[in-house]
This record gives sequence, C-alpha cells and structure tokens, in this order.
Amino acid sequence: MDPNNEERPPADPAESLRLIREQQVFAARQLNPDLRTFIWPWGVAWLVGFGLEFLRFGPDGRVFVPMPTWLPLAVLLILLAGAAVLTSVVSRRGYGQTAGDSARRAGWYGAAWGLGYATVAVTLSRVSNDLPIEQANLLWAGVTTGVAGILQMAGGAIWLARNLFRLGIWITVINIVGVLAGPGWHALILGLLGGGGMLLATAFVPSGREAPE
Repeated sequence: MDPNNEERPPADPAESLRLIREQQVFAARQLNPDLRTFIWPWGVAWLVGFGLEFLRFGPDGRVFVPMPTWLPLAVLLILLAGAAVLTSVVSRRGYGQTAGDSARRAGWYGAAWGLGYATVAVTLSRVSNDLPIEQANLLWAGVTTGVAGILQMAGGAIWLARNLFRLGIWITVINIVGVLAGPGWHALILGLLGGGGMLLATAFVPSGREAPE
C-alpha cells in the first residue's frame, strides 16, 4: 500500500468524528423530507384561497369584493390540489433512494393524499349542487381541510415528526371551529389562523433534515 495514499483513515480521532458527522448530515439532507415543504404550499393555498372566499362570501352574506361566485372555490381547490401533489412528491423524493419500510411508507403516504382528495372531489361534486352556494362552499372547504389535517397528523405519526403532527392538530381544531362558526367566518379563520399562521410558523419550525444527535 502507498503510505501516502490520501484515502487512508485519519489518524486523529477528532478528525474521524468530524468526517462521520459530515456524512450523517449529508445522509439526513438526502433522505429526510424538509418539514417546511409540507407547510409552505398549504399556507399559500389557504391564505389566498380562503382569503378570496372571505372577500366574496363574508359573514351574513356580505360581499367585500365583487367577483364571480365560482372563482374563490375554484382557486382554493386548484391550490389545494397543487399542495397535495407537492406534498406527495416531497414525501416520495425524501425516501426515493431507500428500500424497505421507509420507501413503502413514502409511497403509501403519497398515494393517500392523491386518493383522499380524489374521493372527496367525486363525492362532494355529487351533492354540493343541491345546496345553497354558501353552504356548498363551506362543505367543500371544511371537508378538504379536514382531510389535510388528518393526513398531516398521519405523516407526523409515520415519521415521528412532532411539528408535523402538531400542525395537523392545529388544522383540525381551527377547521372545526370555523365550520361551527359558519360561512364567511370559516374562510376568515382558515385564511388567517391556517394559511397565515402556517407561513409565520415556518420561521420557527426546524427543517427536519438535521442529522441525529
């Protein structure tokens, strides 16, 4: 062997620990999904979508900004679908280079988002036309938000991600409060406390990609 070989193990134990730590950090960044990417798309979707809903269908039937009645719900559903797709992609990429249980969890979790929203869309489209528009919008918003909260909690349970699980709880609680408050109020609560709260929370939520201690 060449004694000058640059690939020989470092003689200094401290240097060995440093190299191990660097590899742990690299592996964590490659394999663990950034929890903030689970939050940003939903924050934007809810702040914009529910914001438009509130401006067009305010409490007690008030119209703060005139716009087509179909526009707020259409924008909200498009943004929610985009957030669901991005969440699925992030979960798959995070574990796409692994095999076994981790890869299966990611694949099944991503499928749950897609199939969950497909089920909601098909089911609600069959009944929402029989309701007044304010009640129909509340039905769509409440059910789609409920699905998101449940799946966020499921994701936190799968990866033992405490912040993601807490996010799911927060989403679920404010959704229940908003539905009980009724049309207009639900949109305001979800837009400010849901969307705005999530975007604000990303400044304090760790990425989830740090190496283990």
